[in-house]
Amino acid sequence: MTTLRFHRRFRPGIPHNSRMTNRLAKETSPYLQQHKDNPVDWYAWGPEALQAAKETGKPILLSIGYSACHWCHVMAHESFEDEEVAAVMNALFVNIKVDREERPDIDQIYQAAQHMLTQRTGGWPLTMFLTADQRPFFGGTYFPKTPRYGLPGFPDLLKRVRDFHDANGDEIREQNARLVAALQGRQPRGAHHSDFNRDPIPAAIAMLSSNFDRERGGFGHAPKFPHPDSIELCLRHYATAGDKQALEMAVTTLEKMALGGIYDQVGGGFARYSVDNEWAIPHFEKMLYDNGPLLKLVADAWAITGNPLFKRVAEETAAWVIGEMQSPEGGYYSALDADSEGEEGKYYVWTPDEVRALLDKDEWAFASGYFNLGGPPNFEEHHWHLNVARAERYDAALLQRVRSKLYAEREKRIRPGRDDKVLTSWNALMIEGMAHAARVFGREDWLASARRALDFLRRTMWKDDRLLATFKDGTAHLNAYLDDHAFLLAALLEMLQADFRAEDLAWAEEIGDLLIDEFEDRDSGGFFFTSHDHEALIQRPKPGFDNATPSGNGIAAIALNRLSFLAGEMRYSQAAERTLALFWPQLEAQPTACASLLAALDEILVPPRTLIVTGPPEALPAWKAALSSGYRPDTLTLLVPAGTAGLPAPLLKPAASTVNAYLCEGVTCLQPVSHIARLREILAGPRMPASS
Repeated sequence: MTTLRFHRRFRPGIPHNSRMTNRLAKETSPYLQQHKDNPVDWYAWGPEALQAAKETGKPILLSIGYSACHWCHVMAHESFEDEEVAAVMNALFVNIKVDREERPDIDQIYQAAQHMLTQRTGGWPLTMFLTADQRPFFGGTYFPKTPRYGLPGFPDLLKRVRDFHDANGDEIREQNARLVAALQGRQPRGAHHSDFNRDPIPAAIAMLSSNFDRERGGFGHAPKFPHPDSIELCLRHYATAGDKQALEMAVTTLEKMALGGIYDQVGGGFARYSVDNEWAIPHFEKMLYDNGPLLKLVADAWAITGNPLFKRVAEETAAWVIGEMQSPEGGYYSALDADSEGEEGKYYVWTPDEVRALLDKDEWAFASGYFNLGGPPNFEEHHWHLNVARAERYDAALLQRVRSKLYAEREKRIRPGRDDKVLTSWNALMIEGMAHAARVFGREDWLASARRALDFLRRTMWKDDRLLATFKDGTAHLNAYLDDHAFLLAALLEMLQADFRAEDLAWAEEIGDLLIDEFEDRDSGGFFFTSHDHEALIQRPKPGFDNATPSGNGIAAIALNRLSFLAGEMRYSQAAERTLALFWPQLEAQPTACASLLAALDEILVPPRTLIVTGPPEALPAWKAALSSGYRPDTLTLLVPAGTAGLPAPLLKPAASTVNAYLCEGVTCLQPVSHIARLREILAGPRMPASS
């Protein structure tokens, strides 16, 4: 990275705009709208901003964040709302504000660039300085207004970055050339499908085990993230290999999270991460993309263990999503802010006196012990954030009464802000989680919620046979990304199992075709994050690692491989195989970072079982209830009513008067089964050898 020398003062003679028209007021992003009243002359990313940089010769100050981000709010209050700081920004830079949730393509590129330039982990807010041709030459994350935390003050940094830009054009151009070449060189180099074997899966489990916190659950140290991809890998490995240690890692982590402060003990739902090792104090933002996968996982944990804790957490989380995060039109909102009234966590914390005043004697006796309200405070300024201290004292009736009273009182407080844009990818994650939990627990209300959200996406985000990425205030826009398509395909496959409709299968095939036609690298395999007709940026990522959300390449590989067995179309499974071949070296080198791809590997080596139950509609609910018990991650189960039209050739025409179940493993099918007990016996038995 080029070293900046902080030696030059801001030149007061540089003109700046004393009157500004802030362009962000017309944007749909709640995050951008949070900055519409800033004195900063903000642009949204687009041709107007990039042209302004070229015409003025000013470098670009690119600021990336999201609406629920605490430190984004801090930097905004300290610097972007300050007239003097804004004057420096306006004088020296073309200032571009980006919502990383609407433009993950831009965020991915500049997070990677920031890491290369600084050799430090990125995050939000991301603060990058670019030349007029979009190439980064300096960057960081949060910068304070005045020097602290070992960081320079933001106004001083701005002046010296601009000074360096003006004085060192040749050096910056050379650095940019190296940086762009390095970004392009990050694309994986593949292997041949003959190299595939199961070795990366047990290797990943062993690595997770070495990093597992056996006392408190989770992997690694604070800050602790849920890592649903790793938990799911452990559950799958238990199901396929009988590894009880893998099950212990998954179940312990989910239990400790469910009893900790990362889980909202009053209102349900999980926060983004814990700042400590005990899961006690979260970063209080609640993201849709965490809660969809975690809802699915607690349902699976209940199916395996029968632990009532997991059932309660699933019920509370689903209720929170439906009650607070689902729009009247059906789509799911994106996030709840970490802050309320300008303070992180204020909405969620209590004093013992506040709790005692709401409860009767028996309720207080239970709550004070259950939540350890007689112990030392665990949050700032003598406040408690509720964690379960004595799970063995669990009393369902008392707990429900306590929660109801606390919830009613908390509703009187000023709520955290809600990011009410609807993102296709995050909605797909929640649709999958809600539909899966509905199937496990037999909850028709949860299934109805997932159906409403899916219908919203079909009605609003599917235009002219193309998918859009984001919706707010009546406007759907932006080309959808790899994650939108891959996650939606996975959600459709889950909905087909929870509530079969031929039109969903047809839509799944359309999405599968778009993935291959618009995103696949036709030369080396795998899927680009952006479509072939997307806006040209300085890099076109092809991400394989799981991050805050699962890898689009991993989910695409799983979903396409499964779709091939329903649609009878081998181009889907062949694309999945090419994707796995491309990322095979990464799977061998860093398997714990590729849990989604490992799931795809598992099902490419041993094809998933496809169970199709056909018959009269009135007879299918009994079969559905019987098949909902148990954990079978390698089995696709479809209940197809008689009279269903528009089925592809691989699906059998439903019988009009009898129920028959057809179980296939890969391309090998058993004789039809007409008795539920016999089918459950077969499902509980060993699978056919992979060579079949």
